[in-house]
Amino acid sequence: MDVILLERVAKLGQMGDVVKVRDGYARNFLLPKNKALRATKENRARFDNMKVELEARNLERRQEAQAVAEKMAGQVVVMIRQASESGHLYGSVSTRDIAEGLTTAGFAVDRQQVVLNHPIKALGLVEVPVTLHPEVEVTVRVNVARSAEEAERQERGEDVRTSRDEDAEIEAELAEQRAEVAAELAAEEEFVEE
Repeated sequence: MDVILLERVAKLGQMGDVVKVRDGYARNFLLPKNKALRATKENRARFDNMKVELEARNLERRQEAQAVAEKMAGQVVVMIRQASESGHLYGSVSTRDIAEGLTTAGFAVDRQQVVLNHPIKALGLVEVPVTLHPEVEVTVRVNVARSAEEAERQERGEDVRTSRDEDAEIEAELAEQRAEVAAELAAEEEFVEE
């Protein structure tokens, strides 16, 4: 189906472009959300009449989005989650969680605006893009931690996860200490017997 775009759509085109899309995509997304019109002679004439108004509205929305993006840039959203010692979450952090965190911080963000290709399933700092307008995108930092104290440590650059290698190193150090203590005890017993 051919449609006329009423606004910029990522990976599809700019306002006013006539593009060919699949029927389902047009019927289920573009047309109901008023992002496009069917490309008929009547709608092309209608678009030409509406073009100035659409461009003015788009410019106004973009300027508002840029103002919000300036305030949101560098924002850190802290997500407290339960996780294993190795840092794997028992759940995940999704777009809904990030949107709620930004809303709590004072920004009106919908979960569809958060661009997350896959859920976050481990502790750490993750850069997540937020699309405020088709032409305005800002990156926020999501800090996933087990506690507020741990979030502060991660923000300073510390790694709060323990890996299998670190566990093995700790065990080796403990075994060394046990061996030293055992050797000292054996030496004391020999001294006492003499």
